[in-house]
Amino acid sequence: MENNEKKVLLSAKDVHLQFKVRGRVLTAIRGISLDIYEEESIAIVGESGSGKSVFTKCFTGMNDQNGYISGGEIIYNDPELADTHVALSSNIKRIEASAKKKLDEYSKLELGAETYKEILNLESEKKEREGLSSDELGEEKAKESDLIADRTDAYNLKLTLDSKKDKAQIKELNAKIDEYDAELKSLRAKAKSIEAEHKKALKADTAYLATYNEKMAALKSKYQQEISGEISDETRERNTVLAKEICLSIGRYDMKDRYSLLNKLLKALKKAMKLGVDLDDDKQRNSVFDTVAFRVQYLDETEEALHGTCVLNLANVKFDKDWAQIRGKRIATVFQDPMTSLNPIITIGKQITSIIIKHQGCSEVEARRKALDLMHKVGIPNPEKRFDDYPFQYSGGMRQRIVIAIALSCQPKILICDEPTTALDVTIQAQILKLLKDLQKEFHYTIVFITHDLGVVANIADRVAVLYAGQIIELGTVEEVFYDPKHPYTWALLSSLPQLTQRNTKLYSITGTPPSLYNEVVGDAFAPRNPYCLKIDTLEEPPMFKVSDTHYAKTWLLDPDAPKVEKPEAIDDIHGKLIRAFNI
Repeated sequence: MENNEKKVLLSAKDVHLQFKVRGRVLTAIRGISLDIYEEESIAIVGESGSGKSVFTKCFTGMNDQNGYISGGEIIYNDPELADTHVALSSNIKRIEASAKKKLDEYSKLELGAETYKEILNLESEKKEREGLSSDELGEEKAKESDLIADRTDAYNLKLTLDSKKDKAQIKELNAKIDEYDAELKSLRAKAKSIEAEHKKALKADTAYLATYNEKMAALKSKYQQEISGEISDETRERNTVLAKEICLSIGRYDMKDRYSLLNKLLKALKKAMKLGVDLDDDKQRNSVFDTVAFRVQYLDETEEALHGTCVLNLANVKFDKDWAQIRGKRIATVFQDPMTSLNPIITIGKQITSIIIKHQGCSEVEARRKALDLMHKVGIPNPEKRFDDYPFQYSGGMRQRIVIAIALSCQPKILICDEPTTALDVTIQAQILKLLKDLQKEFHYTIVFITHDLGVVANIADRVAVLYAGQIIELGTVEEVFYDPKHPYTWALLSSLPQLTQRNTKLYSITGTPPSLYNEVVGDAFAPRNPYCLKIDTLEEPPMFKVSDTHYAKTWLLDPDAPKVEKPEAIDDIHGKLIRAFNI
């Protein structure tokens, strides 16, 4: 999925996003990988609930607190933001010297890493013998998980009922909940009983315990001997760089956070050394730092400052101060309803200038000049007169123009447009789309456009990513996805366009509903709704097949051994129909 002409601005790799909802885990994003290029327009389309908005909210850390990225990385390539300088103050010098001393001490643990892992394996083997075996533990956890899920469903259903009208159903559900509680209690008691039996059997196995104690004593003796050795000059040199990278990574924080992060980083590095993690490998070193704060790689230094560069992995940003450098300033969002995006009791001008002053640090006079210039560029008539108006004095289209002006006030690299034209009438929609494209030529930003209106996509996008059940199931240029789609779900979306329906014919609709993402999806997620479903679709998840250098689709229909299936007749001549319908 490469584009040699443009630089990759943001790269998502195997991203998984989960939400904890009433005692259950919902996997909203299931392994999305996507490169977004400089100055392109990419549309993300799919039904409601497919994961469009929550995926792009990962770029700005705006998902709800119960949501978290459970896997993958989102690398944001911004040399200006990645470039880091930390002044060599007396405080930083003390931190560097202290960190270097401790790292040299911890490095001795690396000398015995292999033996330490043998000790851990021996301990693990004993724990498994005295507790539940892997198979028993897996079976117990699966049963417990199913019971908790059933209990949660029953409890949630009970909350939706009317206590006066649905007394009988509530009583029945209460009885079910009590049954689930009793089963859970019995299951846990049985697990404890089995564990007690295993402990008793192990205590009686004197031959095993004697062998275990003998092996453990020998390993611990060997380990102590190994970690009493001396570290090499190469390791000391690496630790010098590591100490500088610690200073670069924590130098942007205030004193309180700085020392807290220092202790956490030293603890993480000590653990990594103890386990023999290869800290000379950049990827492994990054993963150790990422548990605390993203790593700033040391480049060089002067007498005044350390200089480094960092890999901005947005999946691991943990501090609001870091998000403040990205959100709005580098990646901005235009939301669906302009009225909820604007403060109704603050004037339009004040809302624009406050953002400019916050992110650009300019005077109020300069901020006003820039705000008026932006209002003019987004098409607000007489901006000087409208500057002190309130949002209710603007029409819906004008309010959306102001929201776009606010989003562009800090000249972001990426502009996420989350269905920004849905609340507007068709004429105003066209004006807003034209405005976004026209401003892109001047401000050179990348547009990420979220929508389920494929007509909008045809007008604004260079590329299209089709999402279904938290996965990208087709990706290509707008021409490829519209005129030569390969996935049955894309066929269904295009067939649903009212503009393609002939007179006196029924509008096509996709049967069924998307799968529940509380449960693990087996096979192709679209299989139950797919009229072209193959047997393998119900058994195994399809890979992403390459159609061309820019076109990919996740469907078994592209397998060389699959039967040949033609796309539906309704979208056979989609090129001419769309030209007539949307005046492309």
